[in-house]
Amino acid sequence: MDKNTVIGFILIALTLFGFTFYQSSRNRKLQEEQRKLDSIALANAPVDSLAAGAQQDIAAGVEQQVIQSTPAIYKDSLLEAAHLSEGEVVTLENDLIKIDFSTKGAQPSSVQLKKYSSYGGGDLMLFKEGGAEYAVSVYTGQYIRTTDFNFIVAEKTDTSVVFRLPFGGGGYIEQKYSLAPDGYNLNNLLSFVGMQNVIPRNVSSIDIDFNVTVPRLEKGYKNESQYSKIDYYFEEDKKPAEIGRGRSSSKSISNRLKWFAFQQQFFSAIMYAPQEFANGEVSVQFLSANDPSANLMACSAKMRSDFHHGSEVSIPYEFYFGPNHFGTLKAMGRKYEKIIPLGGSLVGWFTRYAIIPMFNFFSRFISNFGLIILLMTLVIKIVVFPLTYKSFSSSAKMQVLKPEIEKINAKYPKQEDAMKKQQATMDLYKRAGVNTLGGCLPTLLTFPILWAMFRFFPASIELRQQPFLWCDDLSAYDSILDYGTKLPILGDHLSLFALLMAVVMWVYSKITTANQTASNDPTASSMKFMTLWMMPIMMFFICNNLSAALSYYYLLSQLIAIIQTLVIKKFFVHPEKIMARLKATEGKPLPKSKWQQRLEAAQKMQEEQLRAQQKKRR
Repeated sequence: MDKNTVIGFILIALTLFGFTFYQSSRNRKLQEEQRKLDSIALANAPVDSLAAGAQQDIAAGVEQQVIQSTPAIYKDSLLEAAHLSEGEVVTLENDLIKIDFSTKGAQPSSVQLKKYSSYGGGDLMLFKEGGAEYAVSVYTGQYIRTTDFNFIVAEKTDTSVVFRLPFGGGGYIEQKYSLAPDGYNLNNLLSFVGMQNVIPRNVSSIDIDFNVTVPRLEKGYKNESQYSKIDYYFEEDKKPAEIGRGRSSSKSISNRLKWFAFQQQFFSAIMYAPQEFANGEVSVQFLSANDPSANLMACSAKMRSDFHHGSEVSIPYEFYFGPNHFGTLKAMGRKYEKIIPLGGSLVGWFTRYAIIPMFNFFSRFISNFGLIILLMTLVIKIVVFPLTYKSFSSSAKMQVLKPEIEKINAKYPKQEDAMKKQQATMDLYKRAGVNTLGGCLPTLLTFPILWAMFRFFPASIELRQQPFLWCDDLSAYDSILDYGTKLPILGDHLSLFALLMAVVMWVYSKITTANQTASNDPTASSMKFMTLWMMPIMMFFICNNLSAALSYYYLLSQLIAIIQTLVIKKFFVHPEKIMARLKATEGKPLPKSKWQQRLEAAQKMQEEQLRAQQKKRR
């Protein structure tokens, strides 16, 4: 390479460097001039007195940014200024709810339910300051997320507030919130005004992120977490799907859905989309019982909504921040009441149309919920008495026949005579007029009622923080002894209602099994042991951590059953008549039912098989 070539390359390099430096300097000057013009235009824009101050602050922020020469994150100078400025708090409230909004992101930042308190007496915060995020993400040449920007308060009344985020190229994003004057509903209208030249034509959706950290609000962590979950509902479905119930989980949703709910045991944050969400993902993470911030769970929903272009695009949403009260939720007409766990089809139907109306009826006249539960138990026992009478009567008659059954057991002591013994026992019951199936089936029919009450009491917000006797909260466990340490299965306390319920259940089992005679049959002995000992013990451990109202109901139910059994035995069962009937039918052939015929056929077959086995051994 000769000298002239080298000089030529050097001159070309110097020329390129000089041009690049000149162009960069010119661009910086143009950007600074544009920012000044944008700030002057924004400051002179026609807005009301409330918005004018906020716009002047943004304009001043732009000028300050120019002075400091801070590297910009966003191409739009107004977005950059909104990103750098600090937020403030705006409040909407009525007699039921108080909602604080942050201008940073134009989002609800905390929600207080005024008519309720957390366990211990503090304000009930559905979520606290810093415990929630409501973000809208959209592409405008670069992705922007509303929580990164400070919005202008464009309008404020007692029941509504309007936030705006202006763009330098024209147009703005608006979030309008309207609070119902006497309810828990918060209407939200998200609008994109004059953004047709800002949002590219190929953008067809926006992303919605709603994240809430729910604090602990109830007495018992285990019970509260088991009844807390995320629900999501598809149009025309009978009930919403769910994840959670004490277990961290996540779910991707590919179908269009109508709403989702962050559900604590007694309170919920629900977001409803009239135009439906296109798809989404929900997740819940349960925190430990010893969480230092006393939080229960972190809920997250990432939803996608359709976006249709125009000079003004509005997308409505609706929030419900309130109690899981069946009547209140049902009045919304959104199927929100389906989040309350009332059981399956049969049990849920009974709870909705029998238990809840009866509970509400007594609540109109009586303020003591312990007394209401007592009256409900009495009514239920009276209604089902025609079904349970045969069961109680059969049990009492069997006790009268106990000496005769012992004679049969003595007559057929061998295991190979089990069929003969069973046939003789059934023949005795038939001659005495005892229908064993008639005693069992009516009792089985009452099980749906027991299950309905099992689902109703822990989910009933009416019982929350209602005291009765030594119990300070019927919706949670009652405790007469706190150990200070957690024991396996039992927990860290002793529930007196659960203990009394187990003792009364043992007494009732003792009465009902008194007619059973000693038997060499291991199956019968095992069943008796299960009924007399295992069931009361298991029920104690189960109910020790559950709602005191549930243990109290089971206690009352068992006590009433004992009284009914003793009354029937004393006044409706006459031993002398039963024995007289036995003597009158003694030695006389009785018509055999189809069941007895099948039993005899099975007995003959068994005997033939035994004889065949004996021949083979010989």
